Amino acid sequence: MKKIITIIGPTAIGKTNLSIELAKLINGQIVGLDSRQIYKGMSIGTAQPTELEMGLVKHHLIGFREPWESISAGEYSDMVIEITKNITKSGFSPIISGGAGLYYRALTSGIFDESTSNMDIRLEIENAYDLNPMLLYEKLKKIDPDYAKIVHINNKKRLVRALEIYQITGVSPSKNFEKQKNQQNKQKKMNLFTIILSLDREIHRSRIRSRTLEMINDGWIKETKRLIKIRQKNNIDLPALNSIGYEQIVNFLNGEMSKEALLETIINKTWQYARKQVKWFRNEDIDLTIDITNLDSVSAANCIYDLYSTIK
Repeated sequence: MKKIITIIGPTAIGKTNLSIELAKLINGQIVGLDSRQIYKGMSIGTAQPTELEMGLVKHHLIGFREPWESISAGEYSDMVIEITKNITKSGFSPIISGGAGLYYRALTSGIFDESTSNMDIRLEIENAYDLNPMLLYEKLKKIDPDYAKIVHINNKKRLVRALEIYQITGVSPSKNFEKQKNQQNKQKKMNLFTIILSLDREIHRSRIRSRTLEMINDGWIKETKRLIKIRQKNNIDLPALNSIGYEQIVNFLNGEMSKEALLETIINKTWQYARKQVKWFRNEDIDLTIDITNLDSVSAANCIYDLYSTIK
């Protein structure tokens, strides 16, 4: 079976346009690889492909999940594998496209099925940490003294995650991670041809600014208000509202910042996130890097098409 084209890269770099142009050339369908574009009612703030774009080329795993539902990397990986198989069987060529590093790693390295997430449990532990981090740290030392030696009490994310894993599985984090490593080694990995996009830093930052302005003008604030109403009406937590942009808009609506400050904060946080994505993907196996600084999406798609045509 021929390798599946996979286009990755940081946010706002141009993956969507390039994927669409490439799909036109290879009779393709696009499979999303994004941890936030999966949610319904969040098309603006997560920069989902527009209805027009999805009319040009069929997209999968876009806007299919309720915003109060969580999803693990393992679950997402299983869906991608199944969908790409179905696309191929139907006579089309799958193109995986997105910037979710953990989801990409799940496709290439496997994922530990039991290492799932439970948002309610995580929030409970996070609240307990905010009240007394030392109490949680002492709990971790009793559960898993070896792992406690490498987790600093101030590292909230790792400490909370360790206790979340224990509460879900009943097994210490160290044993879970060892089992994960063994299971990953046994898993069948997807056969991908991975292309990462790069772009001049100043141009990339300018694109982030332009896109953020466009998203605000397209109704991002109204979209956030609708999500807040859903949260209040149903008395449920919406983890998706913790995403970049939504969290800042909530603060803006609460009178905690001006609109100018809102815009600049979203731009800066998006840029920081983009740099983290770049750093993450440096640790992945990449088949091809394309600098699109001087290329439009059509030209870049043709370059990929010409090269991919030579691959068996």
